[in-house]
Amino acid sequence: MTTLNSQFINRGPTLFLKLVIFFIGLAALGLCALLLLVSINSEEVGYYRPILIGMCVTSIPFFFGLYQALKLLGYIDKNKAFSDLSVNALKKIKFSAVTISVMYVLGMPFIYYVGEKDDAPGVILIGLVLVAAPIVVAVFAAILQKLLRSAINIKLENDLTV
Repeated sequence: MTTLNSQFINRGPTLFLKLVIFFIGLAALGLCALLLLVSINSEEVGYYRPILIGMCVTSIPFFFGLYQALKLLGYIDKNKAFSDLSVNALKKIKFSAVTISVMYVLGMPFIYYVGEKDDAPGVILIGLVLVAAPIVVAVFAAILQKLLRSAINIKLENDLTV
């Protein structure tokens, strides 16, 4: 009984984060389905149709990044947090975030065009946020990757010393 409680206490935070990632993925999937449905069936979206479809295309690297985050949490549960597997998962998360940001940067001229055409400056601001948010995630993943790599090297040095 005691070991079951200690396992739950040890895995509780990662289980919570896995549930959060699952619900984020579920919400993103629902949003993409809604955006595709609106962009295909509605004629009222006008110039926004390519933007809506582009947002759905960027969900592919987003879901890949969520999957890598789930794998990283699985490594933490298996006490393999300080391994090359974790470093590779962080590298893939960073790559996914950079890919999303690059896709939105490539779409910014069209977002600017639509914002000027509809006289909606808020669209341009939203486009800038969509570019900046994945960059923040990529920088954070890069820092964690570097720290984890340093911790692995220190661990290897200590293992060789003993």
